[in-house]
This record gives sequence, structure tokens and C-alpha cells, in this order.
Amino acid sequence: MNIIHKISLRNFRCHDNFVLDCNRPTTLIIGENGSGKTSVLEAIYMALRGRSFKAVDDEILQRDAEFFRIEVDLYDSKKIIIRYNPLLNKKEFEIDSKKSLRLPKNNRYPVVLFEPNNIYLIESSPVRRRDYFDELFKQINSSYTVMLGRYNKALKQRNDLLKMENISRDDLFSWNIMCAQYGAHIRAIRKEIIAKINKQMTDNYRWIAKNEDKCEIKYIGEDLSENKYLEQLEKCFEKDKALGYTSFGIHRDDYCFIFNGAEADGTASRGEMRSIILALKFIEAHILEEETSERPVILLDDIFSELDEMRQKHLVENFKDYQMIITSTNIPANMTVSKSL
Repeated sequence: MNIIHKISLRNFRCHDNFVLDCNRPTTLIIGENGSGKTSVLEAIYMALRGRSFKAVDDEILQRDAEFFRIEVDLYDSKKIIIRYNPLLNKKEFEIDSKKSLRLPKNNRYPVVLFEPNNIYLIESSPVRRRDYFDELFKQINSSYTVMLGRYNKALKQRNDLLKMENISRDDLFSWNIMCAQYGAHIRAIRKEIIAKINKQMTDNYRWIAKNEDKCEIKYIGEDLSENKYLEQLEKCFEKDKALGYTSFGIHRDDYCFIFNGAEADGTASRGEMRSIILALKFIEAHILEEETSERPVILLDDIFSELDEMRQKHLVENFKDYQMIITSTNIPANMTVSKSL
């Protein structure tokens, strides 16, 4: 069941030399705020996904250190080593003596990361919701990362041109085509995955809340073909020229949580919103396992402080068949400390 056997860190944030054995299905790291608990999860995420969920490499490197190093031993006898040299501005991945500048796709493992700010996803900004779901979709659909990267490059070129004087429609045409092509495909993937989530959303919520409430996620973005998407971009030319940026597209779409037929933000209580997000996290794990044929590693970052005893129990019970690595400022009930910081 376990994927990670051991992790070692050198010069990684506040950790000079840190070693953590993950021999149990559940690893619990206890420490005060600022003691480096989240940094351990950040390093694990980087080893399994290829990048940090918090910062760029220079911000991770310990002050005045000449390098940072992550070494993760996996239970399939594979070892992942990450080295970063600030003088070369270079991060290197080494797996079974093979080196590369990026973590190869076939060496990435699915991860469910649960942070305290996830609890506030429903009432957060559209930008945060897009970022949240983009990260999930990248793990589920391998082509999503490529298409989103290409869309963002085309969008940047279009926005740069819109800031120039005497720009014409023809100058934007090739970038409009690229934005329409990738944008339409990205929307289709988003809608497909949200539909899969919604099939399980209410049942998972009811299992947690023990009531008959209904909840779902509504994806807010027009369902357009490539040609219709292109027409809309061209229709917005004068408006976008005046604004200096692209006002239409998938980069402005949103996700609305619906609770008993109304928007959850404004109608659901704080406890109900926590149960909705908990249900979403359970579904993430199940879909990731289904789509990747790998059981995801569950990283829970100080989340117990945000959940009452009932929801803590549901969280641990639902993820009992997965490897969990948990950080907390105190010891939750029926758990044994693996590492104190």
C-alpha cells in the first residue's frame, strides 16, 4: 500500500539535515507553527509531482546554502533524488542513475494535497478555484498540462499585442486560432471531469453529513466549438484593445458550488462548506486511482485544526486504504507520532 519508504532533506527551507521514515500506512509529524512541517510535505510533493506547490526553487533554498537536496526512497526500490544548484539556476532529477531536468511523466505519482486554505475554496476568488481545479485536472488527464501551457503562451502573446498601438485584427488572428483551439479542448476536459465529480458528490456529502442535502459543482464557461470560440474572440477585439488584455476565454471561467439548488457561498453554513470540500477530496482520491491505476499519496497539512472531531474521523476513515502523511500541531485521537519537530 505504501509508496514512500523514507525521505531525506538537506538545506531545504529550515531543514539542515532531516530524515523521516514512513514505515507505517499513516505518518504523523508533530510540531509548532514555523517548525518546518509543511516543508516536508512540499519536498514529498516535489519528488512525486516534479515541482513545489508553494514556491520557486530560490525561495526554497536555505539562506547561504550552496544547494538543496531531496532524496526519496520508494517501496518499489526506486530512488528519486532532486538537486538544486543556485549558481547554475538548475534543478536536476535523478531516478535509478538517470538524470533529467524534469521529472519524467512515467515517474510521477498521483497526490491528494489537503491544505487548510482548501476549506475556504467555496468562498475564495475565481483565480484560486481555477488554480485548484487545474492542478487536479493535470493529474487526471495527461494532455491537460500540455494544452493549458500552450493556451497560456498564446494568451500572453495576444495580451502583449493588445498593449501595442495601431494593433489590427489581422495581427491577432493566429493567436486567436490557437486560443480557440486549445481553449475549446480545455473546456471539454474540465466539463467532463466535473461531470464525473458530480456523479459522486451528493452521496459522499451525505455519508459525511448524515442528512439528505444535495450538492454539486457548476462549471461556469460557455460550451463553444472552436469556430464559435474564435468568433467570440474576434467579436471582443475593440473591447480587448481598449482594456489591453483578453476579456474572454477559459482563463476567466469559474466553478460554482451549488448546495440544495442555491450557491453554497451565502447559503451553506461553515460546517456544511467543510463537509462539501471534504467530499470533494474523497472523490479526488477515487478518481485519481481510477484514472491513473495508482493509489495517490494523501498529504494532509495541519488540516485537523480546521475540522471538528466528526469530520476528522471521516477523513481518517475514508483514507485508511491510502498512504497518509499528516502534519499537526497536536496529536489527533488514536494516532501515534512518527516525528516531532
